[in-house]
Amino acid sequence: MHRDLRRDLYAATAAALLVLTAVLVGRAIEHRHGTLRVDWPPFLASWGPHVGPGTPAAVAVAVAVVAHGPALAARLPWRALLFTAWGTAMAWTWSLALIDGWDRGIARRLTTRYEYLQVIDRFQDIPHTLRDFTHHILLNSSDHWPAHIAGHPPAATLTFVFLDRIGLHGGGWAGAFVITVGATAAAAVLIAVRTLADERLARRAAPFLVLTPGAVWMGTSADGYFTAVAAWAVALLALAATGHHPRRTGFASGLLFGLTAYLSYGLTLFAVIAAAVLLLAFRRTRPVSLLPLLLLVLAGLVVVPAVFTALGFNWWEAYRLLVTRYYQGAARVRPYGYWIWANLACTVCIVGPATVAALTRAGATLIRRSPAPALRLAVLVGAALLALLAADASGMSKAETERIWLPFAMWLLPSCAFLPHPRAWLAAQAVLALLINHLLLTGW
Repeated sequence: MHRDLRRDLYAATAAALLVLTAVLVGRAIEHRHGTLRVDWPPFLASWGPHVGPGTPAAVAVAVAVVAHGPALAARLPWRALLFTAWGTAMAWTWSLALIDGWDRGIARRLTTRYEYLQVIDRFQDIPHTLRDFTHHILLNSSDHWPAHIAGHPPAATLTFVFLDRIGLHGGGWAGAFVITVGATAAAAVLIAVRTLADERLARRAAPFLVLTPGAVWMGTSADGYFTAVAAWAVALLALAATGHHPRRTGFASGLLFGLTAYLSYGLTLFAVIAAAVLLLAFRRTRPVSLLPLLLLVLAGLVVVPAVFTALGFNWWEAYRLLVTRYYQGAARVRPYGYWIWANLACTVCIVGPATVAALTRAGATLIRRSPAPALRLAVLVGAALLALLAADASGMSKAETERIWLPFAMWLLPSCAFLPHPRAWLAAQAVLALLINHLLLTGW
């Protein structure tokens, strides 16, 4: 036991040193060459110690989860736990966002010159805009799209267009939508872990899914919304593959996987996690036949692509042009040799020291071939880590991964179920999030 604890502490210390090295080396590179294009590497942020109206609430939520989270997670009825996780994740995300105040923390986040709300008026005729979408991706094209619109398939922008159409105008409503929907990811991951591993491990993971340091960015970027959509796609696939209303959950999972691919090109890597889900489900039980399930998922999967293709949007052409656009901008000078490892330092700050320590235990679980529930959880977490590393190696995520990789990071957090002494580790998670949000003015 003492040896395992020392290994946990060594892993957390090594992760802290990685972050410190990324900061020091990054500041030196940026000072000498200016090629990182971020103010406070490895984050898109600037130094600015501050407090705000969300400070007391954030501290109160953190103290409450650290003190009572593990006990409540162990004894609440399952459905009550899911709603409690959702509500508490919302409270944590709202309070962190409001440390920067309502205007800077929420209302203006999605209205800056890079963001989706800048182009709402250009979607008056949606079919025409979709047919014309790829003509405005490159920087040298006429009326080129702002960075985030060009960098994502149009389902991301259309989400905010539809919010505007139903009367939820402006950044305040957009921010509230992202926080409310994004917080449901905690419940989705809990469902998947319970279905694929067991309920005990899901309950142990619940406080860590709520009190994630990644909430610093979950409430300030649309990637929180993407995180939830991808998480529910995986959760529904797990339910379908284990025989829980497979017709409905299988089709719905495919539908959400299709939407995920039209929210962010990089989230096609969730195919790795989906493959792990199918492997785990069919090794655990065989309540449904694989072929009918795949056909149901495929039937749902083609809906969103079929609609967008019928309306004139070409996903493959858009992605090809995006790669060109990506290297027309900051990525052209951002050094791959720094970001290939500094991105991982960003990931440490998304998932926190507890998750880093827990990942070493997950690795040991795989090596030792531990009891089945723990082994299945380790495989699920390992698939998420593999997808994240593939994104890193691609070179299409140089910087800003503190928000871009939120969908993958959410699936690393359940490894914290392996940790003893959860309150101490939860406290470390909370302290990290509070320090980041109070010391840095984050760009997202």
